[in-house]
Amino acid sequence: MRFKKNFMKAKDNKQEEENREINIDQQVQNENVEEENVETEANDSELSDIERKDLEISALNDKYLRLYSEFDNYKRRTQKEKLELYKTAGEDVFKSLLPVVDDFERALKSMEETKDYDSLKTGVDLIFNKLLGVLKSNGAIQMESSIGKEFDSDFHDAITQIPAAKEELKGKVVDEIEKGYILNDKVIRYAKVVVGT
Repeated sequence: MRFKKNFMKAKDNKQEEENREINIDQQVQNENVEEENVETEANDSELSDIERKDLEISALNDKYLRLYSEFDNYKRRTQKEKLELYKTAGEDVFKSLLPVVDDFERALKSMEETKDYDSLKTGVDLIFNKLLGVLKSNGAIQMESSIGKEFDSDFHDAITQIPAAKEELKGKVVDEIEKGYILNDKVIRYAKVVVGT
């Protein structure tokens, strides 16, 4: 059913594009005919200068209106294409996440059937590493652990401050509550940390 809808949509888009091209060709032909008419009328010695100028002005106005409508159609078409692009922008990311979801479903099913927790832990570790691989292949990487490093507001979000156990831990990250993530050199989630005072 989806294939048929996509096929019909592609067919409609192709027909719409062909109609648009035919309309543009007709507009160019009409424009050429009107320009010839204006030239023959302008060359007619019986017309006064004012009448000739009026004819030229009306021809230029018609040309302007055609160009304006062509540009307006172009704007609408590009906005429609952008909207479609935004709707399907994350499609590749979700497609790459689906095998990880399948692995989790298999792990949940095996948790119900087995009591071998070591093999379950190994399986979950493998799925987690697979998930990190999918994120990395799409440009998202996990920040390194911040514990013991200086607090940096460009990468960290301090949720609380606690007294430091040692003098050298003042102003440094004592604990990390949530890891941060970077997508293509831009922080998409700041690491939530506890800072020593």
